[in-house]
Amino acid sequence: MKNSFLHFIVLLTITSCTSVKVYNEKIESLHSIEDLRTDVDKVYMQLKKQHPKLYQYTSKEVLDFKFDSLKASITRPINSRQFYKKLSPVVAHVKQGHVSVSSANKRFTRKERKKLKKKKFEFYDLDFEYLEGKLWVKRTRGKDSTIVGNEVISIDDEPVSDLIETYKTQFASDGYNKTLHNRFASRHFSSFYYRNRGFVDSLTVTLRRNDSTFIKSFRRISKKEKKEEDTLNGSVKSPKLRKKPKPKKLTRAEKIAKRLENKKKRKQNKKFGYIASRKIYTRNFDFIGQDSSIGLMKIRAFGNGNYKKFYKESFTKLDSAKTKYFILDLRDNGGGRIAEIDYLYSYLTHQDYQFITESEVNSRIPFLKYLMSNTSSSSLKAISGLLFPFIATHNWLKIKKKDGKLYYNFKKHTKIKPPNPMNYKGKVYVLINGNSFSASSLLSTHLKANKRAVFVGEETGGAYNGTVAGIYKIYQLPTSKLKIRMGLMQIEAPQKQYPDGYGIKPDINVIPTIEDRNLKKDTELEWILNDIARQK
Repeated sequence: MKNSFLHFIVLLTITSCTSVKVYNEKIESLHSIEDLRTDVDKVYMQLKKQHPKLYQYTSKEVLDFKFDSLKASITRPINSRQFYKKLSPVVAHVKQGHVSVSSANKRFTRKERKKLKKKKFEFYDLDFEYLEGKLWVKRTRGKDSTIVGNEVISIDDEPVSDLIETYKTQFASDGYNKTLHNRFASRHFSSFYYRNRGFVDSLTVTLRRNDSTFIKSFRRISKKEKKEEDTLNGSVKSPKLRKKPKPKKLTRAEKIAKRLENKKKRKQNKKFGYIASRKIYTRNFDFIGQDSSIGLMKIRAFGNGNYKKFYKESFTKLDSAKTKYFILDLRDNGGGRIAEIDYLYSYLTHQDYQFITESEVNSRIPFLKYLMSNTSSSSLKAISGLLFPFIATHNWLKIKKKDGKLYYNFKKHTKIKPPNPMNYKGKVYVLINGNSFSASSLLSTHLKANKRAVFVGEETGGAYNGTVAGIYKIYQLPTSKLKIRMGLMQIEAPQKQYPDGYGIKPDINVIPTIEDRNLKKDTELEWILNDIARQK
């Protein structure tokens, strides 16, 4: 029995290694013209079958032309990464922000992954921002803070201006607005670089500070080496002093106290949505000044954590303090759960409301389309197959046909509801920018349509009239192995604006400059605080 198990593990390991090797050879090899053109057809066919609003912003005639032109442009064999660079700009012409193409990247064996986990790529410590037509280092999680505020000129001799312009063609906002492009391309600059360049162990970056230009190398180094390097740069310099001290033996009472403290910390991390990789919280709330007359809530995403507890506690504090002004910061919030934004809006409105309308879909079984994609694991497909009668029945009961179209009913969010009894009654300001997308735009639509808030910043990247999201299908192309992700449900508020295809526009347009960043000025927030001071 024991020998059989060992043989099974060895066989599994060999199979896994072989599969990784075959996959890597496949994506690096040159694909035939015919096979690549078939992949193009597969992409367009999937979009036409699954996407309920494919021609909302770009007409069928134009999209047909774009995909036909792409096929005609493939005149020689190319590999998967080269194909990604040709395909992604064409898919971006759909102008639906939740439709995206990911490049086919090198896979690693379990042994290689284990080794890589012990390493850290210094370049990934950097956060970037694109301002005044240039890419700047916004912040770093590394120790060298002197590079913050520097302009990035080139990476391995490739001009950054060219890279940014290329990356901006590889994704779309919802509709026609352009504010998302600069923000998104710079915020995800490292990811785009990896998609286009592939796995690297080092980079040479040319930076500029004022009139001084210099070169800095970023390496993939061991985390242990990094830790020792940080220790040497700190107060501990002697190797002897760097030895790990023996842990203190705790008494029973101290152990209990430590367990209670850790439990309390876990609860707090869950409530605020702790992001371990960045050592920040998804949600923050505090008062500005001494008199609690201004509350500031920063929401980075509508994702992880116990959001109900957070909002309940925050709005109870606002009510108890009789806070007159409330600032909701949705800048760089890429979206998340409908349930969370619905719950948050219940604290900001004074009247009964319907949060979303019924969602247009292209299939009577959208959840099975999501679960049974060719990228789903075999186990998920098997479970979905066993549960098929229940999932199909659920979908059929939830979907109705009206005017020749299919609609899915999120009953919890489509029914009319009263505001939360603890709803905030003071003045509301909302901070937005081009990276305010998806769910944060949907929430902003309600606040804007009902004149509930003053918006400060720049137009959102997400559309006022909704977006195709909800659940997603991720489909892998047979030859190139690129993956295309697409939303399956039109999610929109009852309110609409015309013309279609634009985001929520600010009442006060405020764009930060690099000088503001260097002076650590939050220009948009400062405008709000000055406006409140004038009212006082």
